[in-house]
Amino acid sequence: MSSSERVKKGFSKLLKEEKLKLIANYFENPGEVIRLLKSYWHSDTGQQKLFDEFSENTITNFFTPYGISPNVMINGKNYIVPMVIEESSVVAAASAAAKFWGERGGFHAQVIDVRKVGQVHFGWKGTMPQLESLFPDIKTRLLNDTDSITANMRKRGGGILDIQLLDYTAQIPDYYQLRVEFNTCDSMGANFINTVLEQFGHSLHDFFAERLDLPEELRTTETIMTILSNNTPDCRVKVWVECPTDQLDGIDEHLSGPEYALKFKKAVDIAHIDIDRATTHNKGIYNGIDAVVIATGNDFRAVEAAGHTYASRNGRYESLSTVTITDGIFRFELEVPMALGTVGGLTSLHPLAKKSLELLGNPTAPELMTISATMGLANNFSAVRSLTTKGIQAGHMKMHLNNILNQLQASEDEKRQARDFFKDKTVSFAAVEHFLDTIRK
Repeated sequence: MSSSERVKKGFSKLLKEEKLKLIANYFENPGEVIRLLKSYWHSDTGQQKLFDEFSENTITNFFTPYGISPNVMINGKNYIVPMVIEESSVVAAASAAAKFWGERGGFHAQVIDVRKVGQVHFGWKGTMPQLESLFPDIKTRLLNDTDSITANMRKRGGGILDIQLLDYTAQIPDYYQLRVEFNTCDSMGANFINTVLEQFGHSLHDFFAERLDLPEELRTTETIMTILSNNTPDCRVKVWVECPTDQLDGIDEHLSGPEYALKFKKAVDIAHIDIDRATTHNKGIYNGIDAVVIATGNDFRAVEAAGHTYASRNGRYESLSTVTITDGIFRFELEVPMALGTVGGLTSLHPLAKKSLELLGNPTAPELMTISATMGLANNFSAVRSLTTKGIQAGHMKMHLNNILNQLQASEDEKRQARDFFKDKTVSFAAVEHFLDTIRK
């Protein structure tokens, strides 16, 4: 049996060492690959077993830098913010923005709501008026059947907030939906929501099967699927900074503070009308948001999916941040949906996720929303400031210099010389390569 056939048949049943050896055979030097992958295993076998059980078919760990942005002031409180990200300059950009705005009152944040959504997609042969007449009894049955599931969440102040009946039969024959809103308190709540929804599916089936007063064709339902939605427009946070425009003096040596405020506003306004710019603009926002979300063991894919959907709420994809200048006051604001948790899941299992939350002062889920959104606005501010002054590459490539030097296998002495040489020069791969060639000769 060939290696490829072996991978296709029963790979998940192999021991970790067997999986590793099998995968290594796809490389020119299997022994070297095995040594490399094993070098990233945790020395504590208990910790490694924990990491292995986070996912399936694991053969090693993939390291990503864990950095710190200190002195981030939000609503008058200082935070030391952990950020997990591999991209050069993101942590530096966040820290620079935090310092700049810390001298101007800091960041301000407000959680607008924490509602999350789940859906029961089902088929039924009857009409919407018929279903609406039955809905009060259906709703009572759904709540009663999930009473034990929601009990602990209700004790913490959460649970099921609302159940709505939606008619989609004009688009798909016989298709209806239950749209369910939840408050999951300090947990992200995915497992809780999905457990409730799956029970709803069973309860719907049983409800109609037991209604002997209905015609036989109306006593059956088809549960198509039950699943939470990562679109969370009502689980939303707003964060902003503001100051008199003259406090922006000095950002651009060629413009006064009020003049620069107008230029900055134009740059953000462009991201509201041009989709190409909006995509890159919002990516910069998620550089900051994702770094905190990952550091705290939350789901950055869900957070991004919700954000990009929200960016399209007006019928076109546009900037998530806005600028207003009113009566001489510059205000830069970000509003994003964000479903986060501080208990349960990886937040309670991953050792560094737990330490991240401890470093942040063990915040509630709403407080973590404000911290994550703040780092998004901080990175957005630094990116737009760079773009509208010296350009993005000057700072970015300075931070990227170390990566280039490592890629070119520079010695410590060569790195020292290169950092000194490029202090006032443009960094590029070709320029660094030429410099190393020169000093090596």
